[in-house]
Amino acid sequence: MAKQPMLKFVDIAREMPSKRDASVRRADFDEIYAEYADAKATEQAARCSQCGVPYCQSHCPLHNNIPDWLRLTAMGRLEEAYEVSQSTNTFPEICGRICPQDRLCEGNCVIEQSGHGTVTIGAVEKYITDTAWEKGWVKPITPAQERTESVGIIGAGPGGLAAADMLRRAGVQVTVYDRYDRAGGLLTYGIPGFKLEKDIVTRRNEQLEQGGVRFVLNCNVGEDLSFDEIRAQHDAVIIATGVYKSRDLGGPGAGAKGIVRAIDYLTASNRASNFGDHVPEFESGELNASGKKIVVIGGGDTAMDCVRTAIRQGATSVKCLYRRDRANMPGSQREVQNAEEEGVQFEWLTAPKGFKGEPVNAVIVEKMRLGAPDATGRQRPEVIEGSDYDEPADIVIKALGFEPEELPTLWGCPELEVTRWGTVKAEFTSGRTALPDVYAIGDIVRGASLVVWAIRDGRDCVEAILQDLTAKAAIAAE
Repeated sequence: MAKQPMLKFVDIAREMPSKRDASVRRADFDEIYAEYADAKATEQAARCSQCGVPYCQSHCPLHNNIPDWLRLTAMGRLEEAYEVSQSTNTFPEICGRICPQDRLCEGNCVIEQSGHGTVTIGAVEKYITDTAWEKGWVKPITPAQERTESVGIIGAGPGGLAAADMLRRAGVQVTVYDRYDRAGGLLTYGIPGFKLEKDIVTRRNEQLEQGGVRFVLNCNVGEDLSFDEIRAQHDAVIIATGVYKSRDLGGPGAGAKGIVRAIDYLTASNRASNFGDHVPEFESGELNASGKKIVVIGGGDTAMDCVRTAIRQGATSVKCLYRRDRANMPGSQREVQNAEEEGVQFEWLTAPKGFKGEPVNAVIVEKMRLGAPDATGRQRPEVIEGSDYDEPADIVIKALGFEPEELPTLWGCPELEVTRWGTVKAEFTSGRTALPDVYAIGDIVRGASLVVWAIRDGRDCVEAILQDLTAKAAIAAE
């Protein structure tokens, strides 16, 4: 009888891939975690308890069949593990790197609840797909049969690219329109290289292009090409623009020079540090933390990206202001730990009241305490009167989250329905909007959310589009 390959969580301790020392990694933009060796990936996958109700799977937005690909990895059947992994996830090597596993799959692992430490799901997922690329198991997109219908996708972020991948596999003709000069959206320009090295994204973009996806880049819809023109060229259109409008700060001095948006700061850094682009704002120091005191305002994953980027650029000090405490911050606790190791200082229960100087030279900070719960159940921050102090700053980075742009106005399409939050009104799961043959997915529907949810939306939407296109073809054939 074959030896049981699983249920090793009692004998084998949880072990992440080795992490580069903070003193070394803060000097570059390379990923901080090493790759598992074959034996270590097999060992860690074998810790899975193969529980009857896999909460890891149910709490994954893509409902990845995690227990099965862990079992296959533990048995050394890696190519099969990859096939199972990619059957539900268009970009598993990306999700393995940037998903907040501590809030999703790993945070709901049964053996974690029993005190044995979660299975390192994300690290194994990354290992499986990186191995698949290395071994040539990732095959080019080759539709069994080409279809005549075409779909236009506005936005080359994770949702749009996931939809493009699925549509091309079904033989549909696909054109992706994007405002930037490279595809990938936040994967390319928003997420720093130390979390997601850019060749990982470029490799997927090239796979899509080689598979027949047409990219129209540097294209601002509403300026370079109208929304109506795009609709006229395609049988269906997917809106996958994401949300890029930064939430603003109030208070005296909020318009001072030196107070910058997180998306501008991260984009400049990614262009200069990861692609070697000429970026005037970076070279002038306007969006470069080198030799400066940096204050980042916010507690989400974008704020973590900003503080850790500033450390790597050579800031003299980096402080993060967040109005709640550590336990209530929305960002990944793993990211907070990484940031602290690298030298970031967190000022919990603090908020900006105003700013001094032109350009800015200090943030007027007021201390907070947590009061009664608000409508969401979280304790509401309250100002402690008379607690103000000045925090010196040469650059202040606003990382307060993102809101949707006013697409009906920008695109000259008032009939495109939006919610009171400005997000596009779309049918749950299918992404259908009230406009004929127009669909919407990802953050432009959900509000600022996770990459994995955008991928899920893209895949679900394609199922609906294929049903609709097939139904139309049947009617036309009658």
